[in-house]
Amino acid sequence: MNILGISSGFHDAGASVINTAGDILFASHSERYSKVKHDKNLCRDIILDAMEHGVDHIAYYERPWLKQVRRFISGEGFNLQDAYVKNLVFEQFGRQLDIPISTHNHHLSHAAAGFQTSPFERATVVVVDAIGELDCITIWGAEYRKGRAVYKKLWTRRYPHSIGLMYSAATAHVGLRPMDEEYILMGMAAYGKKNEQGKLLHELVRDFEQVKFNHNLHTGFDGVLSEELASMDHEDMAISVQTVTEVLLSSVMWHAANTKWSKNLVFMGGVALNCLANRNLGSYFDDFWIMPNPGDAGSSLGAAALVHGGRLNWQHPYLGHNIPGEYPVKELVKELTKNKIVGVASGRAEFGPRALGNRSLLADPRGPEIKDRVNEIKRRQKFRPFAPAILAEHVNDYFEMPKGWTRSDYMQVVARCTTDKFPAILHADGTSRVQTVPADSGSGFRQLLEAWYAKTGCPMLLNTSLNIRGEPMVNDRSDADRFEKQYGVRVVS
Repeated sequence: MNILGISSGFHDAGASVINTAGDILFASHSERYSKVKHDKNLCRDIILDAMEHGVDHIAYYERPWLKQVRRFISGEGFNLQDAYVKNLVFEQFGRQLDIPISTHNHHLSHAAAGFQTSPFERATVVVVDAIGELDCITIWGAEYRKGRAVYKKLWTRRYPHSIGLMYSAATAHVGLRPMDEEYILMGMAAYGKKNEQGKLLHELVRDFEQVKFNHNLHTGFDGVLSEELASMDHEDMAISVQTVTEVLLSSVMWHAANTKWSKNLVFMGGVALNCLANRNLGSYFDDFWIMPNPGDAGSSLGAAALVHGGRLNWQHPYLGHNIPGEYPVKELVKELTKNKIVGVASGRAEFGPRALGNRSLLADPRGPEIKDRVNEIKRRQKFRPFAPAILAEHVNDYFEMPKGWTRSDYMQVVARCTTDKFPAILHADGTSRVQTVPADSGSGFRQLLEAWYAKTGCPMLLNTSLNIRGEPMVNDRSDADRFEKQYGVRVVS
């Protein structure tokens, strides 16, 4: 039996297909096909790619009608049209193919996407996002019994008490797009000079130990903050809200650790993408796993996993659309040596928001001018950092990894850089968002780094996403051709 998992209707639609053996046959984002960033709808082309594998069951990542109840409670309105259309599409899809359809709890789909791809037999699962149907934070005990994953909810914080909504409110407050540019706010925090985390915590949070807020921040910071805080410089707001986020997440992790369920942590939900906060996980757990797509698109895999019931055969995140052919190592090294910057679009696309070598813009990290050159190509703010992708066995030669983090294969944590040899990947606070690339990475990117190291003695490359400004990452060769034409940078397949 092949199971199609779907997340759609609100933001970051995705689709995943797994088989009875637990193999992940396909997993991708609708935005990569529609070219609409954070596309909430499933477009035709992603469904066609998914359906090539054959489908016997459709699993949806949340309970649609319960979500509508929450929308009514929150004042967003009971959107009968959305709910009706969504259910009608699913019913017609199921009838047409004579396929059963199941719906699953939003946070449980997050939990399953994490636990059932993790290496653990038993784990404490923490899910933190903006909001599911009603849950904003959940802690689960997860284990396998007779080969099937079993989940027990141990702790929850419901709407409107949401760390994710607070971070999105701050994102909007500094003039960025909420539910999109939170990562820019995180990068901006390094430039803050006045950290008002104490005052901000007092004004926003009623009980930080229990993670309860004074206000419903779904509507933003307007009318919530004092004039002093509302008028802070954007950089100071960024460092302040980032620190408050870390304080609140520490409370959540304290609750999770004190359940005594397991010293293994699975961390999921959109907030798990906060690589600054992730530095602190080792203070609470011995080992941890963050699936590289912890947000809503990744929950398409979680919904399918819940139907499957058992462990999935996670090998790597290269699960999307395929650009066939051997990874072009020699051509990439040649282009890097000559021009210092090159794009690569080869093999299957990454499942997750971060480019990990198959849809990447790469550069030699050693030159002082490289960062500005890449920023010029990307048309983005000069304060934003770039990530180093490094041969895993060399990470400790150049970076001081946080407690508990021996590797970071999916760019999930920042580490302090211990050298000034690579200015292009060094952020203002002396850190870098590291991608370690192991021998079993599943991509030819590893062979590229090995060849680059052999030629130059440098074990890393600057790695950022290959995308046209305002669009999601490149998906197919036609996207790569458009990138080449628009920016004058070669993209090798």
